[in-house]
Amino acid sequence: MPEIRHNIITRQWVIISTERARRPDQFASEEGLRVELPPRVATCPFCPGNEAKTPGEVFRDPKDGAWRVRVVPNKFAALAADGQLVRMNVGIKRTISGVGRHEVIVETPEHNQTLARMSEDEVERVLRAYLARFHAVLADERVEQVTLFKNHGPAAGTSLEHPHSQLIGTPVIPSDVLDRLTTALQFYDDAGQCLFCTTLAEELDEGTRVVVEGQHFVAFVPFAALSPFHLWIFPKRHSASFGNIEPAELTDLARVLRALLAKLHKGLRDPDYNLTIRTAPKESDRVKYYHWYVSVVPRVTKMAGFELGSGMFINTALPEESARFLRGIAAD
Repeated sequence: MPEIRHNIITRQWVIISTERARRPDQFASEEGLRVELPPRVATCPFCPGNEAKTPGEVFRDPKDGAWRVRVVPNKFAALAADGQLVRMNVGIKRTISGVGRHEVIVETPEHNQTLARMSEDEVERVLRAYLARFHAVLADERVEQVTLFKNHGPAAGTSLEHPHSQLIGTPVIPSDVLDRLTTALQFYDDAGQCLFCTTLAEELDEGTRVVVEGQHFVAFVPFAALSPFHLWIFPKRHSASFGNIEPAELTDLARVLRALLAKLHKGLRDPDYNLTIRTAPKESDRVKYYHWYVSVVPRVTKMAGFELGSGMFINTALPEESARFLRGIAAD
């Protein structure tokens, strides 16, 4: 019989459709591993030698010599980097001037590389760029929320092959973030403890959905995973903001993230996925009730009318089986 599970963090109900469930290996990409790309493409704006095809860089690592990670403003930015923040109300209609920040993190000079196949040191270098730009953009007085994300593959929304992530700083706190803050605060008021810390403690105690555990981070499939192989990476130390991460934690996050993506790469044959760092807004970066984390959502199924019409999800993979499958795959 199917089971309906409640995701206490997102407040969403998920139908775990056991009668329609597929074996974990049946979610592997039908196309298989991506056709091997060349290390450099002459027309790619992110490849070395084509730096003039992008807006001027705002970050470079290393600062001198050949770059390994490079950050530039998005040429087709969703928000304008220049301009004043203006709010307008006309009746029930509200608008805010579309100012903020939109940047692209070019993760590697190699056109055919992926986070899943990088070394731990290379992944850590990318995360250091994330952190540097997170702090820089959050310092903009117009910005209230910074969202870091990566779209890997066409089904995840990417438009360029070259490995890259993006950062958007918005002048408003998105409603999804506000909802999760409210849920976390309510739990803290009722239970006197962090919802996320409590969730992590239960996951570690049960162990059936844990995929990778490091010294400072744990990757697991949520009890009410919204889709097959939906994954969360939680820091063990309570912290509301990604901006508060410590050097040793960043190193461990690189290790855990790289291992997790390598398992997906091997087990599901390089699936398209969305990676997001979910973190507190600027003014809530030290609160006791919220907890930042990384979300990875492989795009192995598609949302349809029921999901769009109800807000509920149907997951055709048992979270415990998804975790067991990934645990059995070597990350090297």
